[in-house]
Amino acid sequence: MRKSEKQILLMILAIVLILQPSWKVVAEDALTDTLSETEMTEEEKQAAEEKEKQESYEVVPDTNAFEKWPQGPNVYGASVIVMDMDSKAILYGKKIDERHYPASITKLLTTLVALENGELSDTITFSEESVSFLEYGDASIGMTPGEILTLDEALYGVLLASANEVSYAVAENIGQKMGGGYSAFIQEMNERAVELGCTGSHWVNANGLHDEEHYTTAHDMALIASEVYKQEEFQNVMGTLSYTISPTNLMNEERIVYQNHKMLWPENYYYYAYCTGGKTGYTDQAKTTLVTMADNGTMRLAAVVLYDYGATAYDDTRAVMDYAFENFNRISLNNQISTAGSEEIESFSGEAYVTVPNGVTFSELEQEITLLDEETREGIAAYTYHGQNVGSASVILTKKYVESQKEENKNIKIAQKEEKENTSKKTKSSSIARIAVSVGIAVVVLCIVWILIVKYRQVKRRKKRHRRNKYRKH
Repeated sequence: MRKSEKQILLMILAIVLILQPSWKVVAEDALTDTLSETEMTEEEKQAAEEKEKQESYEVVPDTNAFEKWPQGPNVYGASVIVMDMDSKAILYGKKIDERHYPASITKLLTTLVALENGELSDTITFSEESVSFLEYGDASIGMTPGEILTLDEALYGVLLASANEVSYAVAENIGQKMGGGYSAFIQEMNERAVELGCTGSHWVNANGLHDEEHYTTAHDMALIASEVYKQEEFQNVMGTLSYTISPTNLMNEERIVYQNHKMLWPENYYYYAYCTGGKTGYTDQAKTTLVTMADNGTMRLAAVVLYDYGATAYDDTRAVMDYAFENFNRISLNNQISTAGSEEIESFSGEAYVTVPNGVTFSELEQEITLLDEETREGIAAYTYHGQNVGSASVILTKKYVESQKEENKNIKIAQKEEKENTSKKTKSSSIARIAVSVGIAVVVLCIVWILIVKYRQVKRRKKRHRRNKYRKH
C-alpha cells in the first residue's frame, strides 16, 4: 500500500471515530422517541386526545363569518357540515373541504353505485378474495367463500352491520355485471363522485378500511348522502332497526343484523326524533365519522362529522342539526313563479327550493341564470344571499328570455368577429409595414454594396493606369 493511500485510510478511520458518539446519540434519541410513544400510559393518551379535542372545539365555524348569517355552535369534530339535501344550500360549515379518512361511511357511496348499476334480485357470490383480507376486529357477519346472497340481503349487511366482506362482495359482483370486476366498481365510485360535484375525494376500496389514498371531505360526503337518500331501497333499509338474513346455500342458520346508528333507536340516549338514516364509521386513523339524514317535515338535511371523538360525534350532530332546523326555512321557488311570475323562468323541473335564514324574503336574493340549451330552453337558476349559495334548480326558461339571450349571444359573436377582423387587419398592416421596412433596408444595403463595387472598380482602374504610365517613363 502506498504512503498516500495509508494516509487517506487513516483519515477515514479518524472521521469514523469522531462521528461515532454522535451516531450513537441519534440512534438513542430515535429509540427513546419510539419507546416514549409506545410506553405512554392510558392517562397520558387520554390527556393528549383531550387536548386535541379541545383545540378542535375552539375552531370557529366558517359559516359564522358569513354576512347576516346565523351564528352556529362550536363542535369537536375537525370537519363538520349541515346541508339541505334538496336545495344543496350549506347551512353550517367547519372546514368542509379539508380531507379526512372516511372509514365506513364509504359504504354510502358503495350502496349508491350498487343500486344504480344492479337489481335487488342480483346474486352476490362471495369469492375467496372478498373474505380473505379480513383482520381481527374488522366488522363482519362471517360470510364464507361460495356463499350466496341477493343484493337486497347484502345491502342490509352493508348498511346495518357495516360488514366489510359484504361490501367487497357487492362491489366485486356488481363490478362484474358492469363488465369489469372489483376495480371497475371502484372506478365507478370515483367517477360518480365527480359527477355529483365532489372535488376532494379519492376512493380505493368499497368498505372504508384504512388506506392512505382513500379520503374524502365533509362537503363531498354531504353530496353523496343527498344522492343515495333519493334511492327508495336505501330508505327502506334505514327504516329497519334489525333484519334477519335467511339461511344461505352454505349456512343453515339465520344471521340477524342490527342498526348501528344510535340516533335511530328510540330507547337510546342519543335518539333524535327527526333522524331518518345515516352511517357510522371508525378506524384508528379516521377516528369517529358519522353521516346523519334528518327530516322535520319542512326541511331534509344531511349532517357529516369527520375526525370526531367517539359518542361526541352524536352530540355534535344534534347541535348542528338543531341549529339548522331552528334558524333556517325553505322558500318554494315554484310558488314564487306561480304568484309573482318571472320574465326569465317559465317553470322549474320538479319541486325546487332555496333555504335561507329565518326572516329572509325571496326579494332579498340574487338570481343568476345559465342557459344550457337554446332549443329545449333548459337552464339552471342559482340563488345567493349576500354571496352565499342558498339553492339552485333546473328550469325551463321563457321564450322571450331565450330569444334575448340568442340576440345577446349574436351581438357578442358579431363583436368577437369584428374584433377578430380588426386584429387581423392590424396584423396584416403590421406585416406589410414589417415587409416595407425589410425591403427598404435591403435596398439601402444593395445601394451600399453597389457603391462599394463602383468605388472598387474605379480604384482598380486608377492603379492600372498608374502602372502603364510608369512603364512608359522607363
